[in-house]
Amino acid sequence: MTAEPRQPLAAQARTLARAGDWQGAQQKLTQLISEVTGGTASDVAINRDQYSLNSLNGHVTLDGSRRLFFKYHHEESEEHTIEEYYRAELLREHGFAVDVPCYACGEPGRQILLYTLRNDRRLADVCREIEAGDDPALQAAVITAQQHADRDILQKTLPTLQRGSVDEVVAEPIHQLFWHRLISPDAPAGLGGRVQRFYVDKEFILAGETLSWQTLSQLQWEINGVRYAHSLRQLFLEAGQLLAPAALAQHGVVVAHGDAHNANVWYDTQGEQPRLVSFDPAFAGSHIPALLAEVKATFHNIFAHPLWLYEPAQADGRYQATVVRRGDTLHVSHNWQLTPLRAAFLDSKGENYWRPLLATLREQGWLPGNWQRVVRLAMFCCPTLVLDLRAGGGSGHTPLTSSLGLALAVMLGSEGDDDFNRWINQLV
Repeated sequence: MTAEPRQPLAAQARTLARAGDWQGAQQKLTQLISEVTGGTASDVAINRDQYSLNSLNGHVTLDGSRRLFFKYHHEESEEHTIEEYYRAELLREHGFAVDVPCYACGEPGRQILLYTLRNDRRLADVCREIEAGDDPALQAAVITAQQHADRDILQKTLPTLQRGSVDEVVAEPIHQLFWHRLISPDAPAGLGGRVQRFYVDKEFILAGETLSWQTLSQLQWEINGVRYAHSLRQLFLEAGQLLAPAALAQHGVVVAHGDAHNANVWYDTQGEQPRLVSFDPAFAGSHIPALLAEVKATFHNIFAHPLWLYEPAQADGRYQATVVRRGDTLHVSHNWQLTPLRAAFLDSKGENYWRPLLATLREQGWLPGNWQRVVRLAMFCCPTLVLDLRAGGGSGHTPLTSSLGLALAVMLGSEGDDDFNRWINQLV
């Protein structure tokens, strides 16, 4: 009998951490870091934060004195989709503000980055502090830094805009965040991958209703009195078509980070003015479809907050939601809204990045007529595919946050008479 192959060290560490065996996870990471660096790793400390959805990060001592920050990625059953990892040098060559690792390993199951340890905090933690307290000066400084960063990202992005070929676009790792999570050999495109694992044939315990996937997926949605055009099933199936890499290859492509959510951004206060510096460019590339480049940052830095996606237990005490099914329609009422900080982020992202990018694409003749559907569907995929949004689905979600998360996903992916619809319509 052939022995089962052992999981790679990163996969073992992730499994142990999820089981609460932090000491075992630290031992596996100590071995991995020693092998990757050729040095002696010790004093591994894993940060136990709410943002480590498919990764772990923390501090390590190398060769007894050198302190490093590490972050590693491992996504179960998805190693075969990864072509290249950690393109920090590519971003730096094009002038992006990016932290370049001292050591990097991109082998499937061993993907890890090690950086010189900084005193800066991640922007995600700074934003959480703002929303948990009352510090107008800090909020103003962060908003200014975000505005500068959005303008700078655009300035570095536009010179890289070019036509892409199907082969170049298909090879980009960013598709792991979208299309590869929608497909499996045994399912229609859009209902495979994580959709199949998380949702298909599962039960949904919502804030007032318990429904099967077969029922829920085909209902229409009315959210806070606004009627939406698509069911969950329609949105996933359309995403499986429009987000296919080959379908995106006819649009402009750019050099981009691709996954610059605020847990991958330092709030650098070493200079005269705070600035934002990205790290962990695991999905960066030189032929990223321009319409996908800032989708993750737009969703995760704005609509995932406060609390509901990353800290659902705390969101239960902050929000209210009710769900009632009437015939073929699911009526959802909730009191979530953007905070002033996130509303300012959305304004900046629209004015300083999206609007000029879309104008340039239109001038070049590369803006497709269905660009809104592409952006909306990618936004829809961000919350639904990063975590299982079902209550009891293993991600800590409750009936309230499950209802809220699915409702926000539909709001972003479909069309209705709401603030997001007005925001996206004024971009072009």
